[in-house]
Amino acid sequence: MGVVLAYALCFALFCISVNSQSVTLVPAIITFGDSVVDVGNNDYIPTIFKADYPPYGRDFKNKQPTGRFCNGKLATDITAETLGFTSFAPPYLSPQASGKNLLLGANFASAGAGYDDHTSLLSHVIPLSQQLKYYKEYQVNLAKVAGSKQAASIIKDALYLVAAGSSDFVQNYYINPFLNKAYTPDQYSSYLVGIFNSFIKDLHGLGARRIGVTSLPPLGCLPATRTLFGFHESGCVSRINTDAQQFNKKINSAATQLQKQLPGLKIVIFDVFQPLYDLIANPKKSGFTEATKGCCGTGTVETTSLLCNSKSFGTCSNATQYVFWDSVHPSEAANQVLADSLIIQGIALIS
Repeated sequence: MGVVLAYALCFALFCISVNSQSVTLVPAIITFGDSVVDVGNNDYIPTIFKADYPPYGRDFKNKQPTGRFCNGKLATDITAETLGFTSFAPPYLSPQASGKNLLLGANFASAGAGYDDHTSLLSHVIPLSQQLKYYKEYQVNLAKVAGSKQAASIIKDALYLVAAGSSDFVQNYYINPFLNKAYTPDQYSSYLVGIFNSFIKDLHGLGARRIGVTSLPPLGCLPATRTLFGFHESGCVSRINTDAQQFNKKINSAATQLQKQLPGLKIVIFDVFQPLYDLIANPKKSGFTEATKGCCGTGTVETTSLLCNSKSFGTCSNATQYVFWDSVHPSEAANQVLADSLIIQGIALIS
């Protein structure tokens, strides 16, 4: 079945290249979530969770930091290119998010955000609830630019991407005794999935019909997680990976029910856990040499511009050999592998 879907996608992309370079498989891409999909919204708010300093962005076009937590493109950037887009929707808080740029979609994501608004408040970033309010504002502005009929068509046929949950565990639950003493990881997962359910229902109520949601990655394998929670455990932190897998089971089950309940909804949970875990477990198979630490600085604790910056000692010269760019986020090379997996998994959303 995977081979058939791959051929179908290749045929669709071939048609794009033959017919017109301006044709895309979806009219727009609209994104919510955290740092794995934030393209620079945090540059415009007072938070330490920023990536607007070198060496972030050193392998992106123009070799300049954009607010992406990566040396280059995010997996969603690569996915957008695969779908035929030649430019990316700008961060919604930026001055570029106006006029005809709104026709490309919108990106509301904020590094450090989670399903739980309290996670976002702890990091002084944009909560998911506020991201949804910005989306409502975007709909109004889109109608002014495109007209109500075209705007309605874009809203209905756009691809919606949601990536959240990692910050809820790593930046909230595991370090917050008020949470981890009161709730088991399983109970907290159920709480988050309840928020996820409500968010998807709200998004559907506002017109979304094609929604792709990332699972949790192998959180126990992130270099920062190994450093902070490994306690001399060699390799990945197994209990944290187990928590991530349990959450992923719950969100998959919830998505199945939502698709049955909500008319016209197509929803796919992208499995990020397995492809990233495979890269980490056997990096050489995919051409990587380092999967236990990031490229930036020592690669064990560095993330955000406070620790990963132009003065960070030891930053690698060739990030293509590293699975991780900093101690939390994949490199562009790893994002390419993830994007290849996501596009096959998400074929139902664009067919």
